[in-house]
Amino acid sequence: MANKFKRNFLNTLPYFLLVVSALSISSCDPVPTPKPKGYFRIDLPEKKYHTHTDAVCPFEFDLPDYAVVANYHDSVAQPCWKYIRFPNFNGEVFLSYKKVNGDLSTFIEDSRNLAYKHTVKASAIDETIVQTPSGVSGIIYDIGGNAASAVQFYATDSTNNFIRGALYFNTAPQPDSLAPVIQFLREDIIMMMTTLKFK
Repeated sequence: MANKFKRNFLNTLPYFLLVVSALSISSCDPVPTPKPKGYFRIDLPEKKYHTHTDAVCPFEFDLPDYAVVANYHDSVAQPCWKYIRFPNFNGEVFLSYKKVNGDLSTFIEDSRNLAYKHTVKASAIDETIVQTPSGVSGIIYDIGGNAASAVQFYATDSTNNFIRGALYFNTAPQPDSLAPVIQFLREDIIMMMTTLKFK
């Protein structure tokens, strides 16, 4: 009887070891793989706008409540050049104003050249024409890729006034991580352009 038990045990031992080894292999942690690169979640504020006016400058437009307007560092020479800062996003729109004296085509060409200077780093540059009921027209340049400025634009009444703007971030260009913020602030730039009125 003992020999029969021993023989049965020895016959079933390989199967038993096979099952135990299969269970132990399946319960092991899988080979660790690196996690894909991720970015911090960005909480975007609610959009509420107010009209920005300046006693010195001949224009007004709507800005979001989370934007802050600051004077250009040489505000004596250029009182209507402004920084529109977005502190929550570490970014700003640099806004320059020029009076038109028969040189509108030069200003438009300069704006286009400044946008297309990013061609070296840009993956694409798309142009969107903007026209408003108040007689203001312009172009938004959406610059894709690792360009320093993702959005540039100009607006003019075609006779007396010309404004150019460029969106910059105080960080290295990372289009993947900045994409939601760029799109969010682009909506504010469109609001600025569509509500722009020259005095």
